[in-house]
Amino acid sequence: MSPTHEAGTSRDYKAGGRLSGFQIAQRVAIEERRLLREAGLDAPESFTRPAERPFTRAERDRMTLLFGGLTKRHDRLIRAATRNLGYCVEVIPTPVKGDFQTGKEYGNNGQCNPTYFTTGALVNYLRRLRDEEGIPTREILDHYCFVTAGACGPCRFGMYEAEYRLALRNSGFDGFRVLLFQQKGGLLQSDDDFGLALNIDFALALLNALVMADILNALACQIRPYEVVSGQTDAVFEQVLVKLEKHLMGRSEEDRRPPWWARMSGRLLSPLGQACDVEKIVAQLGNRFHTDALAECREIIDREIEVDYTRPKPLCKITGEVWAQTTEGDGNYHMFRFLESQGAEVLVEPITTWVNYMIAQEVAKRRDRKGLNTAGFVGRMKAELAFLRDRVRFGLATRLLNREYDRMREALGGTTRAQVCQMMLQRLGHPYYNRKTGGGEGHLEVAKSIYHGAMGRAHMVMSLKPFGCMPSSQSDGAQAAVMARYPDLNFIPIETSGEGDVNAHSRAQMALGEAKAKCRDEFSRAVTETGHGIDGIRAHCAKHPALRRPLQRIPKQPGIAGTAANFVYYVAKKMGRQA
Repeated sequence: MSPTHEAGTSRDYKAGGRLSGFQIAQRVAIEERRLLREAGLDAPESFTRPAERPFTRAERDRMTLLFGGLTKRHDRLIRAATRNLGYCVEVIPTPVKGDFQTGKEYGNNGQCNPTYFTTGALVNYLRRLRDEEGIPTREILDHYCFVTAGACGPCRFGMYEAEYRLALRNSGFDGFRVLLFQQKGGLLQSDDDFGLALNIDFALALLNALVMADILNALACQIRPYEVVSGQTDAVFEQVLVKLEKHLMGRSEEDRRPPWWARMSGRLLSPLGQACDVEKIVAQLGNRFHTDALAECREIIDREIEVDYTRPKPLCKITGEVWAQTTEGDGNYHMFRFLESQGAEVLVEPITTWVNYMIAQEVAKRRDRKGLNTAGFVGRMKAELAFLRDRVRFGLATRLLNREYDRMREALGGTTRAQVCQMMLQRLGHPYYNRKTGGGEGHLEVAKSIYHGAMGRAHMVMSLKPFGCMPSSQSDGAQAAVMARYPDLNFIPIETSGEGDVNAHSRAQMALGEAKAKCRDEFSRAVTETGHGIDGIRAHCAKHPALRRPLQRIPKQPGIAGTAANFVYYVAKKMGRQA
């Protein structure tokens, strides 16, 4: 700051005039521009977000919404649920390496792995529409748009929107619409004329599809390593997925409300016309429409698939950056299938955990800010009431989410794992990774490593993340302290890029070797302690078909992670009772 500016500022104070922060910032900016002019430099211009043609309600009938980026089950069930709301929706296929190369060609340098894959997948999808299906570019710009999530913070996820626009412009689709909704923006983020109605119907449809897909993914990964007939699990789950797609697409307004609520609300709310949001939430909680459909799927899975749970498989828990730990393609080197091909059982992370994490972070943020910028008794009371209102609102959202997760989990047999308490994860992770640090999964990656790996719930923890991801790099630094505290923790971070499959698979095999040794020791100890011998246990299973069904509720023994070891204790107990 120049002496002239300092003198001018001191004169203002001596004259008794106190400058506001805004006035001081204005004077600093003026002085900076003067210094730049004296140096012969142009003043920098502020970035302005490009204006984009909106997607209006009038265009809804002729507009195709594109989305993608999750697992195939998530994408297909979300497509079915949103089509039921009246939208024309299509899924962009799971990105492959060719999409990665396209993303690098048309995008900026230095972006992370998910950016290149998802951007390239969008560009290549539009090019196929234009070049293979013969749809003119103008018609694509008018009748198609891409829907994606947005965020802010230290992660490059906040830059995805700009990267999409840059790549679209460079590839010949300048003006293609990208609809962005913020992860923390709630439901009502748009005006009444916005074409995508982010209302309670949309939220509940999304919730049902996400939860169903989460449980199906977890269940498939739980059963597939133990299937007797190779490929049987994938075939049966495809049949189940088609059934659930038809179920979601065929849902009517009457199906959204349980009979008892329909009778009561017909008398109480008929003068109000359309059902209010409270009625829809109550209907969601009381309706068995989805759980009955899932129960039918459970019968198909239990009847059609035969398993052998006497084969020990090390349990590998997957954590890491959201996209890298979720996608099922080249973006994470097909890591789930690779681990299974090497003899492991994979424990995937549900998207529901991420939703619970965002809600818990919002509650913690409001708790931390409670009492700030309040003056007097009235101000403190207003702050207390605002905090209480938010806590009730977010508490109800959490209970609704987890209640529906548990209901659907029970309908599909109840053998998959329940949601872990976010408060517990905060307490586990906070000593190593401050819970207030945002970006990526925050403290979750560290907390889940302790919860699953150090506490004996998995033989191995693998963190999948993009190359150069800052939040994930911070987590890796914190993991050094975690591993010093828990030396037996088998943790391996895998950074993903467009290439590097061989190196990543080789590192996974080394960590998996240690996990296999733990699993074998655990299984041998279980067989020895039961005293029946593995041949006797297998002979007993051969005589009882119920023990070869995939949806048995196998009790978890304390400190025993493997499915096979827990199954040995379970069968031995049955043999003892029958003897």
